[in-house]
Amino acid sequence: MEIKREDILHLADLSNFSLSEKEIDKLGGDLKDIIKYISQLDELDTDKVEPTYQVFEMDNVWRDDEIIPQDAEREMLLKLTKNEANHQIKVPKVL
Repeated sequence: MEIKREDILHLADLSNFSLSEKEIDKLGGDLKDIIKYISQLDELDTDKVEPTYQVFEMDNVWRDDEIIPQDAEREMLLKLTKNEANHQIKVPKVL
């Protein structure tokens, strides 16, 4: 694949980079090397290789949803707040 000067300038514009002439030439060479390196993957025979969807053996961990009694009671917690309305803690608006 040929990397044109216009392609490099377009990428620089998309990335909001300003490049000197020297940097444009160097980036062109670097991009050619990167594409050449990646194109080596085309030579691999992957017909019998299963796709990898997950690199770690992970399973969902499920547990029963059970209510555990708490030491604190609603009335006791409401007494700790400064603002309370309709048996709920009143907080400032977020939005």
